[in-house]
Amino acid sequence: MTAISRAGGPADSGPKGRGLADFNADRRLLMLAAMAVAVGSFATFAAWGLIKLINLTTNLIWFGRLDAAQASMAHAARGPWMVAAPVLGGVIIGLMARFGSEKIRGHGIPEAIEAILIGGSRMSPKVAVLKPISSAISIGSGGPFGAEGPIIMTGGAIGSLFAQFFHLSAAERKVLLVAGAAAGMTAIFGTPVAAVLLAVELLLFEWRPRSFIPVAAAAVMAACWRPSLFGHGPLFPFAAQVGLPWWGLIACAGMGLVAGLQSSLLTKALYTLEDAFERLPIHWMWWPALGGLAVGFGGLIEPRALGVGYDVIGDLLGGGLLWRAVMAILLVKAGIWLVALSSGTSGGVLAPLLILGGALGWLVGLVLPGGTGLWALLGMAAMLGGTMRSPLTGAVFALELTGDFKLLAPLLAASTAAYAVTVLLLKRSILTEKIARRGQHITREYGIDPYELARVADVMIAEVDALCADQTVAEALAVFEAGGHRIYPVVDDARRPVGLVSRADALRWEVAGDGGEERLGDRISDADLPCAHPGDVLARAVELMIATDAGRLPVTDPQSGALVGLLTRKSLLRVRANAVRAEADRQAFFGARTAG
Repeated sequence: MTAISRAGGPADSGPKGRGLADFNADRRLLMLAAMAVAVGSFATFAAWGLIKLINLTTNLIWFGRLDAAQASMAHAARGPWMVAAPVLGGVIIGLMARFGSEKIRGHGIPEAIEAILIGGSRMSPKVAVLKPISSAISIGSGGPFGAEGPIIMTGGAIGSLFAQFFHLSAAERKVLLVAGAAAGMTAIFGTPVAAVLLAVELLLFEWRPRSFIPVAAAAVMAACWRPSLFGHGPLFPFAAQVGLPWWGLIACAGMGLVAGLQSSLLTKALYTLEDAFERLPIHWMWWPALGGLAVGFGGLIEPRALGVGYDVIGDLLGGGLLWRAVMAILLVKAGIWLVALSSGTSGGVLAPLLILGGALGWLVGLVLPGGTGLWALLGMAAMLGGTMRSPLTGAVFALELTGDFKLLAPLLAASTAAYAVTVLLLKRSILTEKIARRGQHITREYGIDPYELARVADVMIAEVDALCADQTVAEALAVFEAGGHRIYPVVDDARRPVGLVSRADALRWEVAGDGGEERLGDRISDADLPCAHPGDVLARAVELMIATDAGRLPVTDPQSGALVGLLTRKSLLRVRANAVRAEADRQAFFGARTAG
């Protein structure tokens, strides 16, 4: 922290005495990293348990067997049960949300963001238990969702509860909450780098060692556990024969533009349907059953659109599908996913987004060089980058999912182009719109605080009128009666500040008839007067003003303690005004020619 002195004498000087650094970190960082390792382990086992529970529920409902192995909905029989099962699952989820916890509704990531920004990063044990159970029922009964959203929320709840048990601060609770979420995503997909990037781009709302290092530690810990629980290698092994022509990267960016439009359309459609559900004359508890009805009818058209659909993702990348099947999956999956998600049921969005983006990319790949699998992968990355407003996560996620690192440039081009489209067309993402509708504003733009860059000397009032401590109270009253400033610093013979006197003080003395021959310094002397130095960073001066409830700070020379300036709230506002002006002012490259 910057050394900001009291009025008694000089404070630390020089770079070492100021305590300034590129990053702020202390030994609690090591404690948080150790806790994050434990949270990462717990979240990994929770993810394994959720996957097993989803598989068990799927096999029991659709195939009548008690088995925790992964099953494909392609083998589910069409019939009345295909419609009834999702409806019954929706009824159960509605009852769990009504009488258990309403926070299990939705896909989990907006709820995690809301807990971080609004709820002090506190999650309840009830959510940690009910969210995975409700998601297993939803997905197992045919819901077109992924497991990643629920496990992100479940892992976050584990981290939050762990932090609450050790009585950590809200900021530290946030770190462990996000660490649990990143570990859960790593466990499901085997993508530790993408999980950390998702945390940075979406959940942390900061870039600090205090948060990055523990989150990375949790993701690495999950990656260590994953081979024993989920197997080795990428989730969807894929090796594209990258032989794009010279215009290939332009085509990749074009794929991103198309995916961005698809993402924008899906986001708009989702919240239009949510509004339609809000207008229904029935309690929200029954909405998931109505969503399940749409899921069931969609399953009659294309059973592979139901459930998690990891096998569909693998087939899109492998190219083992016909265009009619891909088109059916794209249309049916989009329709039932939108209706089911808007109904408030429980399930994740990453896997459906991968399928929808991948199906669109596969179809585009029919007319472009490189193969349908390559364009399916580009569509997946672009859909994630645009819909979640996380372009780096989208590109790296696709790389880690497939293990094909030759595709970095094409994936980045597609993901960034989709991101550009959605941020220009939509004010909110599919993740933040729900929170905004609850009356909360979220900004996801990061920037350096201008108060961390400017110094007190840059904005202080350098020419300061001051009163002398040897003046009488009557003389000070005369100064105020003559007009001038609302507040004056009071200095001693060496021009060191001993206090501040305001017009309100003078008026109070005058009304009380207290304006005598008493020395001004004896009346207002303040040994604890907060003072700043010219070299102090403005952010630290602001912290001092808040801590002492001061509207003005005398600025003193660090060696002599003499008054050299005055820092006011108006001065601080000027810094913000300059930052805004710098964003808006545009200057011509060539200056105007002078007449001559």
